[in-house]
This record gives sequence, C-alpha cells and structure tokens, in this order.
Amino acid sequence: MTSLLVFREQLRKFYSRYELYITPVSKFLLALITLLVINGSIGYMSELKNFAVVLVLSLMCSFLPSNFIVILAALVTLGHLYKFSLECAVVALALFLLLFILYFRFSPKDTLVVILTPICFVFKIPYVIPIAAGLAGTPFSVVSVASGVVVYYTLHYMNASASVLNTFEEDGALEKFRYVIDGLMGNKTMFVTIVAFVATLLVVYFIRRLSVDYAWTIAVITGALLNILILLFGDLMYNINLPIIGLIFGNLIAAAVAKALEFLVFNVDYSRTERVQFEDDEYYYYVKAVPKNTVAAPQKRVKTIRVPEKAVRRSGQTSGRQKRDLEK
Repeated sequence: MTSLLVFREQLRKFYSRYELYITPVSKFLLALITLLVINGSIGYMSELKNFAVVLVLSLMCSFLPSNFIVILAALVTLGHLYKFSLECAVVALALFLLLFILYFRFSPKDTLVVILTPICFVFKIPYVIPIAAGLAGTPFSVVSVASGVVVYYTLHYMNASASVLNTFEEDGALEKFRYVIDGLMGNKTMFVTIVAFVATLLVVYFIRRLSVDYAWTIAVITGALLNILILLFGDLMYNINLPIIGLIFGNLIAAAVAKALEFLVFNVDYSRTERVQFEDDEYYYYVKAVPKNTVAAPQKRVKTIRVPEKAVRRSGQTSGRQKRDLEK
C-alpha cells in the first residue's frame, strides 16, 4: 500500500511539473483516438480517412480548447454521413444542434464524458462512464452522458441501416427521413440505456457525497448493481436482447476502474476519523474530519564524500612504495 501511495505522489509531482506539455499531448491523443474511431465506424468519405488529415486535425485540437474536440468530431461525422446519405446528415445535424444546446447550457466542462461515452461503447466497456462520472462529476453530467449515448446509438443505427437506405429510390427523400426518424424514436435499447446510465450516475453522485464511512465504495457497488437491475428490467420489458454475461462483466470492470479512480482522487484513512463539536453565539457545529492517505515521495540525495588531502598523499606514497617493491 505504501508503494502505491508513493507512486501516486510521484505521479502528481510529475504532472504538476510537466503539465504544460502533458495537457496538449493528452488532447492530441484524445482527438486522434476519436477521429480514428469515427473513421473506423462510418468511414464513408475517403478524404477524411486520410491519416495525414487525421494527424493535422488532431494537432489542431491539441492547441485549442477541449470543447473543440467535440465540435470537430461532430463535423467529421456529418461529413461522412453526407457522403453516405444527405437525409442521414440532415437528421444528424438537427440532433447534434439540439445536443449542443443542452451540452453548452448545462455541462460545458464535461468534454471527456461526451467523447469517451461513444468510444467506450465501441470498446465494449460503456458501463464505466456513468459510475466514473458520478464519482468525479456533477448531477449535470447526466446531459453529457445521455448525449454520448444518443450519438453512439444514432450512428450505430445509421451504419446498420445502410443496406436498407440504399434500396430507396433517389427521389424517396421523405421515405428516407421517415425511416431514419422512426428507427431512432423506436430504438428501445437507446432509451433503456439512457435511463439506466442517468439513474446510476445520480445515485453514485448522491451516495458518494454522504458523510458515511466508505461512501465512495458504497456508491460504486450500489451504482453497478442498480445499472444491472435497470438494464435487466428493460430487457424483460422490451426484449432488447442484452448480453447478460457481458452486462455483468462490464459492470465488474466498471467497478474496478472506479476503485482505481477513487485511489487517485479520494484516498482517505477512515481509521483516523475525528469528530469535533463546538459552538458560537448563533450555531452549534458538528464536524467530521477524515484524513487523507498521504506519504512523502522519497527524494534522491547525492552524498559527496570528501577525502582529506593527507589521506590522498598517504595513499599515493603507499602505492609508490608498492610499485617499487614490485619492480624489485
């Protein structure tokens, strides 16, 4: 445990020392992964799939505000959808505008949540998002989580319906619009997932804010169980065919990631909890103080050993005598 605490302190010092370089590099990597995932999922426009273009766009994101990654991802997505179907691009544009209004109004600082939610869906670990957002975010983070879920299922539906949309006639724009909109509005899996993620995030947030011991651990376990129960109930009600094994293992992975996040962000020692009670002229105060688990990172010290000149001279004389004895 001590070695882990030392590692955490060293990590914090490393980040504070090189924050000027780590921040743009992390933005670059996040933008690069985002664009690669988009191109791999709906890569209809070959110009946007060019790796040189992806690198240039990612480099642009590294020097611009974080929200620019969200805007760029939306523009690249619209470009691919326009190449595939004008009707899909128009529907996606209207949806993105609505989500942007909600996002920039309620949770403009949750860039990571908006970007990582579809990415985690692609990598089959989406249940990490509501638990982690509940631990590190605010109640308004539900907007970002819901937006990420809507974006993923919208693009997944359009990509899965590509063969059907291609069968429509060129002048059947209204039929395409109706087919896409009906498919999105009738996507029960998307709505059940939104309800499960929103409920999980809120429960995790309010439990971890309680003043009980091990509140974060209780919040993680409760959130994972609630997420499983809501999704299973939705599966029974609407027959959305969720993989049960994947659901359970996905929430176990989410709980493990949440515990790692707790160690980095909120690592305290409940065995040394102190409770203080005092008063003034107007109020009584009941204070509970829980100390953090901290340890000083070991610092390397270079110790210089100075040999007295007399000792050096004596050693030189001794070595000279030894040389003469060897020569004899």
